[in-house]
Amino acid sequence: MLGVNDFQVAHPQNDAWMAGRGITALVEEICRAPIEPGMSIPPVLIVSPPPIRTPRGEMAQKFRGADQRCHGLAQAYEEVAEALGCHFFDAGEIIHASDTDGVHLDRDQHQKFGEAVEKVVLAIIENSNG
Repeated sequence: MLGVNDFQVAHPQNDAWMAGRGITALVEEICRAPIEPGMSIPPVLIVSPPPIRTPRGEMAQKFRGADQRCHGLAQAYEEVAEALGCHFFDAGEIIHASDTDGVHLDRDQHQKFGEAVEKVVLAIIENSNG
């Protein structure tokens, strides 16, 4: 689950499309990584983080405007997954960004995410084993 840091003020031009390009580069690099002879490339799961909420506290300045620039991230990641033949999971469908800082995950959201992504990963493994 990558992409949230793409929206820090250090990257003021980044939007969902740019974050999608970053995920594309990462997945392409993963698929080119050397593996053992005769092994196939393992399935890749792209996970879109939940949308950033209004940044608060220590995150307010670091993620200023991120809640606006992250709009469309799940759609951008889903399009990348489809184009690259990867699996896709939108974590924003089951969890939300922190009530405390608007960016990270609170403890209860980590728990919900872990339980949900476990099911997705197990299904991918089951389906890739025939």
